[in-house]
Amino acid sequence: MTTTLATPSIAPSAHAAGPALAFLYEHPHWFAPVFAELDRRGTPYTKIYAPDHHYDIGGAAPGFRVLFNRMSPSADRRDHGTAILHTLAYLGHLELLGVRVLNGSRAFRFEISKALQLSLLRSLGIPYPRARVIHDARQAVVAAKGLRYPVVVKPNVGGSGAGIVRFDSEEQLAGTVAHGALSLGLDHIALVQEFIPARNGHITRVETLNGKYLYAIRVHLSGQTFDLCPADICQTTRGEALNNACVVEAAKAGLKVEGYTPPSEVIANIERIVAAAGIDVGGIEYIVDDHDGQIYYYDVNALSNFVADAPRVVGFNPFVNLADFLEAEVAAHV
Repeated sequence: MTTTLATPSIAPSAHAAGPALAFLYEHPHWFAPVFAELDRRGTPYTKIYAPDHHYDIGGAAPGFRVLFNRMSPSADRRDHGTAILHTLAYLGHLELLGVRVLNGSRAFRFEISKALQLSLLRSLGIPYPRARVIHDARQAVVAAKGLRYPVVVKPNVGGSGAGIVRFDSEEQLAGTVAHGALSLGLDHIALVQEFIPARNGHITRVETLNGKYLYAIRVHLSGQTFDLCPADICQTTRGEALNNACVVEAAKAGLKVEGYTPPSEVIANIERIVAAAGIDVGGIEYIVDDHDGQIYYYDVNALSNFVADAPRVVGFNPFVNLADFLEAEVAAHV
């Protein structure tokens, strides 16, 4: 049984009636596979559509006891950016009510701040690209001093590569700033970061569940895009189309994907990162610098959609594992 509502029902006292599990989400299609798996099992849940959501601070606790936060930091690209900070407040509200929030306010704070992600990596002693944080486009050229060009300017709030712009020289960056054409994104904070050329033309994304390694994929880059959402990748490395598997768009030209098992020390680093960030379900991306072979971790994602057609790519269906985890969380918190 599935119910959908914009605002959780509020009873005069105690908890409102309804399924014990709820999803707070923004993208209309990304989570169809987990919904389908729960429907197949007959597991009830409630969908809460973040762009339409509001809540009563003085009302009773909602009927659900576990909320899975699936709010996207790229929502601004779909005119839903106002729901991002609303979500942060709502997650904190639920936590104070004693609701178990998966990928809660702590995780979401990292999700919506590229700057905070790199600070986390620094605190853990895990290598990350050199970067400076700015809040005014006019600071970009000075902030890039001492960095190796090319550099990228990366909005603090974003996902799937949203808003990242590469600059090959100081002159190019200065010209863009002078013309008022450099956007810093939703919160007007951005990273000025060294561009890392990918050895062998790929990055690696490692998915985790309940704080543990689940699987990894190598994403082979076209060099023309920073949009690396793995659920949108529609070819295997053998060039096979992943028909009906992509959840957003048709095939992204030049992007191919393959299953991969990282070294044990990388897996250990990934698990340290998600533990420190409070991420229950998420993906970490890293790259090998073609200059010197150094591994750099550069993206911490509390929103994980899983790769398209996962059984063919990584050998199993991670949505089954996810549904098992969600059911166990509900059983532990009812």
